[in-house]
Amino acid sequence: MSQTFSPISSDWPYQVKTPGSPDWERTAARWLRDLLPARYAGYSTLTRHHILLARHAQLQLQHEIRAVRTALQTSRSELPTLGVSEVIIESTIRMYATELEQLNRLARGVRLITEAFQAGSAPVPRRRVHA
Repeated sequence: MSQTFSPISSDWPYQVKTPGSPDWERTAARWLRDLLPARYAGYSTLTRHHILLARHAQLQLQHEIRAVRTALQTSRSELPTLGVSEVIIESTIRMYATELEQLNRLARGVRLITEAFQAGSAPVPRRRVHA
């Protein structure tokens, strides 16, 4: 997946159409599904309810960010014990730092899409319960 973003916001994914334009929700859902492991494509609850899909994508990214942060923070102490050379350790640290930046940018994109989904959904009117 390309990591270029559109002029709507520096964090808005270019693959997702502008909110309010035809098919924008479909393009947003497709982009969100691409962020998840393939096995989630079979869950109709996620594929039919875009706000749930966005929520799950956000949770998935939060867990990935934690994993990459842990890997980054422990690289210097744990990789030498595995016999990894200093050159490879430095390369690994750069890789994790780059990945952390990408994940944070993706998470910001998911938040923007979630906000756009929420702005487009009308509140459900509450019924008055007569006692």
